Amino acid sequence: MLVANAALSGEVQRSQEALKIALLTVEKLKVEVAYLRRMKYGRSSEQLEHAQLELVGGQLAQPAVPAEGADHPSNVTSIEQARKKRQKRQRTGVRDLPDHLPRRTVVHTPQSGCNCEACGRGLREIGQDVSEILDYEPGTFHVVRHVRPKLACAACSTIMQAPAPSRPIDRCMAGTGLLTHVLVSKYCDHTPLYRLCQIYSREGVELQRSTLADWVAQAARLLSPLAEAIGRYVVAADKVHGDDTPIRVLGGAGAKARTGRLWVYVRDDRPSGDTAPPAVWFQYSVNRKGEHPVRHLRHFKGILQADAFAGYHPLYEDGRVVEAACWSHARRKVWDIHERQHKLAGTLAHQALQRIGKVFGVEADIRGKTPDERMRVRQEHTGPMLDELREWFNTTLAQVSAKSPMALAIGYSLSNWTALTRFVDDGRIEAHNNAAERALRGVAIGRKNYLHLGSDAGGSSAAVIYTLIGCAKLNGIDPQAYLRHVLERIADHPSNRIDELLPWAVASELVKATPTTSATADKLAA
Repeated sequence: MLVANAALSGEVQRSQEALKIALLTVEKLKVEVAYLRRMKYGRSSEQLEHAQLELVGGQLAQPAVPAEGADHPSNVTSIEQARKKRQKRQRTGVRDLPDHLPRRTVVHTPQSGCNCEACGRGLREIGQDVSEILDYEPGTFHVVRHVRPKLACAACSTIMQAPAPSRPIDRCMAGTGLLTHVLVSKYCDHTPLYRLCQIYSREGVELQRSTLADWVAQAARLLSPLAEAIGRYVVAADKVHGDDTPIRVLGGAGAKARTGRLWVYVRDDRPSGDTAPPAVWFQYSVNRKGEHPVRHLRHFKGILQADAFAGYHPLYEDGRVVEAACWSHARRKVWDIHERQHKLAGTLAHQALQRIGKVFGVEADIRGKTPDERMRVRQEHTGPMLDELREWFNTTLAQVSAKSPMALAIGYSLSNWTALTRFVDDGRIEAHNNAAERALRGVAIGRKNYLHLGSDAGGSSAAVIYTLIGCAKLNGIDPQAYLRHVLERIADHPSNRIDELLPWAVASELVKATPTTSATADKLAA
């Protein structure tokens, strides 16, 4: 009897231990699911009441039931229907611009005026060449007619004509205003190209989505040297913020969508009192292998502020690049647990967030100060806070299960402690990597609208446009005004003087930024 009771007690104890491990595993998985859902869908105020729905991340789909008496669609198409379908797909004449659009005529006369350069006598008009381009002003279309009169000399039969004006894209009917609007609408206002086609159609201008996509690709190729110049400027800094984000791309094996990557590198030392213009540089890659950031930063020497992604580790091996970690990443892992615990006060996660919040409070007070002043304040106030936090982490780690989410969150901070605390003794380093995360917000919003890129070439084009728009925003410049300014000049601009078209170099030539843009730039700097 005693043996049976002992066996039964042992079985109960083993069951209780197994149940405890299972409950910890379930809690860990719930935190991971909540984290992955937020990464994919963003924050949501909707509450899921069903436990199973919460685990799968959404509402269970109900099977579609066909209505009674509904006719089954036939897979046979008549010849007449096929002909009409082909006619609808035929491309409209892109050179036949609508007659109802207002015209603005620009007459190009020879530099010599009305006198012949050969003999000096007067010229008479014998004809003219007229070409039309479709341009766009915000909210209205108009057609610019470039008229080049042909002038002939009655005495010596010399014929003269002004050269044709250059265009951003050779033999393209789109003017700089329309090209700029397409680029800004997609990559700044997050409007997919098919929606732009619908918007233009309401104005009586029929443009195909493939046409707009081709304009985007050609404009990106034209602007690539400028984006490369921005990249050289970014990696020439002493400190760079780095991050990456996934983006769906078509064109893989079997025509299935796959996951590409957009990498961002930000040069912005305004929080440490530096007056150098801020800049952001985007790069695209087909995957997330560490070889890509190594290639992007092969000429960089300084401090890399980033998360603990293992792909950055080869950069730190020779000491050329110094690692600086991000407290926002460390805090986010604790916040996931706090959110999962319904934000209850007094929990271990809540205590950790309060302690980390004190560090961010000091950072808010010294924003914009010189590196020496920041270092002094950090060593005086932040250093003791971090020492106390580390001691609390070690004490808490001994009290919780090694498999619990809290243990994993604490382990992340302790394993990266050197990189996380390097900012205390260097006033140039930030306590977080928020500059890079802010730069990726536009990408995150955009991919929710256009869903995916058409190809890897489209990813490279997106990186170029995101670079120019991001730099314009960081410098308080209207992206549309800047891109139009550049597109009007870059085709004829000398390649060895491309730096003259950088945002901060042309800011004085552009119309002053609107108050909203300036306020946004100040907020980003903060």
